[in-house]
Amino acid sequence: MKKHAWSYEFVALKSLTRLACLTGAMVVLTACGGEAEMQEEETRTPTVTVLEVERSDADLIQEYAGRVRGAREVEVRARIAGVILDRTYQEGSHVEKGDLLFRLDPIPMRIQLRQAEAALANGRAELQQAERDWERAKQLFDRGALSASERDRSRSQVELGRAGVAQAEARVDEAKVNLSYTEVRAPLSGSTSLEVLPEGSLVQPGSLLTNIVRQDPVHVTFALPERDAAIQRAALIEDDSVNGKVSMELPDGAQYHLTGQVDFTSNRIDNATNTISLRAVFDNPEQQLIPGQFVRVRLVLRRFHDQILVPAEAIGANSSGPTVFVVDDESRAELRSVKLGGSIGDLQIITDGLEVGDRLIVNGQVGLDPQTPVNVARPDAATTAANAPGRE
Repeated sequence: MKKHAWSYEFVALKSLTRLACLTGAMVVLTACGGEAEMQEEETRTPTVTVLEVERSDADLIQEYAGRVRGAREVEVRARIAGVILDRTYQEGSHVEKGDLLFRLDPIPMRIQLRQAEAALANGRAELQQAERDWERAKQLFDRGALSASERDRSRSQVELGRAGVAQAEARVDEAKVNLSYTEVRAPLSGSTSLEVLPEGSLVQPGSLLTNIVRQDPVHVTFALPERDAAIQRAALIEDDSVNGKVSMELPDGAQYHLTGQVDFTSNRIDNATNTISLRAVFDNPEQQLIPGQFVRVRLVLRRFHDQILVPAEAIGANSSGPTVFVVDDESRAELRSVKLGGSIGDLQIITDGLEVGDRLIVNGQVGLDPQTPVNVARPDAATTAANAPGRE
């Protein structure tokens, strides 16, 4: 009996234990159910990312393909016929203006100079004789021993003699110049190219000998589409701060460390391409820019002052026009109609519909209904930087 009684007692205790567990489980399930409902409620509330609206300045910048050219590029050519005796520069080296580049055989030119000098001496002697004859003719004419025609003929010989001397002097000068051309000198400072003809070659007047390119500064030529050119011209008239400054990206993607300046704009549009040519000048002290190189130039077409700029992806549209969503003071989505101005890359100017301090929804607005409660997520640094107004 005691054993049975003990067994009954144990069964009763076991039943009570089960009842307590069931009661506790119900409490736990009730608590869990409340948390689940709260989580479900939060899940039904969409999460959005916002950007606080502010006014700022921004530049409309466009990028164009450009080509580097030397500020001056000169073809060095022979001025006279002759044989190249010597090349005095190292190919590809830098030369200064006036440096000797080539020597041509001077002997033929020296002979021509001596011939010209001899002809000049002969002309001067003939002139002196004509002048003496003229003095005698005047005396004879005064005594009536010489006719007027003979006197005039003597006078003409003097004039012809003087003209002959002047012509001979010019030939001497020409021979001296030709002799100087046997030394071919650099017309400007710059970098030389390969020689075209080696020593011993016979050159003619106009034969190309080498090229010299001035590489500091350099010019970068590029072309603007007609529409961009019109925007820039209007901005130059309206805003002094749009001053033709340009930056440049090198072929390897690196940014060139110096800023250039537009110094030439064509006065006509190319009808074949509907573009207008521009030229910018860049200092090139380290010879980093090479003539013929392709680069990308970035030009400020227009500068916007004190504007509201928002990411283009934040803008939607309905039957009434462009719209955006903002978060109101009760954390609800408010639909706003806006008016658009110009665009700057991925940014859009808003001229009406937004005020400074508005919390603009920039992510999560797709499928959002007006007056829907929303959870505002804190934008990360990348999103903030991407959406902040700035340079394109």
